[in-house]
Amino acid sequence: MTILTEGRHNGEFILSEAEAGRARDNVVIASGAGILKPGTVLGKITASGKFWPSTNASVTETAGAQTAIAVLVNAVDATSADVKAAVVSRAAQVKGDALSYDASVNDGTKIATKHTQLAAVGIIVR
Repeated sequence: MTILTEGRHNGEFILSEAEAGRARDNVVIASGAGILKPGTVLGKITASGKFWPSTNASVTETAGAQTAIAVLVNAVDATSADVKAAVVSRAAQVKGDALSYDASVNDGTKIATKHTQLAAVGIIVR
């Protein structure tokens, strides 16, 4: 018998969100961001206004993305081209264990910092 291992489902991380689409925005994920899973914590690159996985404060190549301001709803492949995507950007509660982080966000303190940044825009991590 073949065993199937499912990955994350689109929007699986959402516990609750404001009605009528008020919690979501459409954004552009910058080319080079790679293959991103639903629940990826995102920041906004200051120079381009495009989104990128939110990095640790020490990463400066994507200036601005160090501040977490959104969570990706659907899986995207932004390896070689910009991609339009839906994000949760306000008025929501999300599951902390269903979020994904940039590789530079690699310990509890850095993850807690991302949760605090998300709370500042109205996204509460449970």
